[in-house]
Amino acid sequence: MIRFARRLSLAVLAASLAGCASTSRIAPPPPSGDASWRMVAPPGTVRYQLAMGEVFSGATPFRRVKPAYPPGWLAICPPPQEVPALLIIDDQGAVAEVRVSGERQADASRHAFIDAVRAAARQWQFQPLSISRWAADADGNSHVVDSGTRPFSLTYVFRFECHAGQSSVSAAAAQP
Repeated sequence: MIRFARRLSLAVLAASLAGCASTSRIAPPPPSGDASWRMVAPPGTVRYQLAMGEVFSGATPFRRVKPAYPPGWLAICPPPQEVPALLIIDDQGAVAEVRVSGERQADASRHAFIDAVRAAARQWQFQPLSISRWAADADGNSHVVDSGTRPFSLTYVFRFECHAGQSSVSAAAAQP
């Protein structure tokens, strides 16, 4: 009976770890009531492939700074601007780089919004992405075999709006 219970617990552990390994979403949705950000996963986004017995944790923002609306453009009140930016996060959870596609071709007004995004996003901080490998011993006790942090990247959309001279800015991370 004890041997059966150990085998059953190993099977349950393996099934739960397999469920974790198949997950493709890294960042959770924003807390309820917080519509200030959404994450997007562009087509072709490469993801870490977890092997059987591997689980991940972290990779979630814990400090988000909203970009400031460019003051020179507030009086003009241009149409809403959306700036998608790829945040490259190092293995410690700091934003190491911010990439904005089309930046070189952008006009002066667009550059003001891109600069605001870059200044704010560089201040964001994330829980490091940790990947751990678990195994079970002969007695059915599970334990961490090895663990480490890895760099990752996420794409966010920053939206700037102006209505009657009043700004509204959101940094958004939409779910894949």
